[in-house]
Amino acid sequence: MAVTPPESRVWWKEPVAKIELTWVIIAFLWGLVMFFMMIYWHVVGEQNISNEAYRIDAETFTKKTQAMVDQHTVGQRKARNSDREVPVVAPPPGSDVYLIGRLWEWWPILQLQKGKSYRLHVASVDWQHGLSLQPVNINLQVHPGYEMVTTITPRDKGEFTVVCNEYCGIGHHLMLGKILVVD
Repeated sequence: MAVTPPESRVWWKEPVAKIELTWVIIAFLWGLVMFFMMIYWHVVGEQNISNEAYRIDAETFTKKTQAMVDQHTVGQRKARNSDREVPVVAPPPGSDVYLIGRLWEWWPILQLQKGKSYRLHVASVDWQHGLSLQPVNINLQVHPGYEMVTTITPRDKGEFTVVCNEYCGIGHHLMLGKILVVD
């Protein structure tokens, strides 16, 4: 009975029921399968983008982004839930593109060409943010004081939403940005 203590305190010397031993073996083997699948999927699955991180201060990153905006702006779009205009920037393929995360926006709107590669530089100038590109499964942690750099090649034409997936304050639910992919 479970109410009374066991007669023998040496539990590892007790016989194990066959059904219990079967389930322990199945669980162990399944754990091994899942462990090796993680390694396999990391190599073959193409869902883990490689990135680089560099220390940078907010002022320097903002200047780099502003220089890109000044040089490659092709239009303006109204910001979501605001009357403010946000620049639409179309840098040439193969170039460095910059995206700032700040309370509560991703700035500027990037216009990229389908099938062309870009080096995307992302940094936060205030709090920790998380960049999640929807519906593509790209997720990056964006920490203040660090510039995250990754190479992206848009495969599909369309309008993609950049979402902050790290709670960053009262306006977190409004922190959306856009990446436009054109032919």
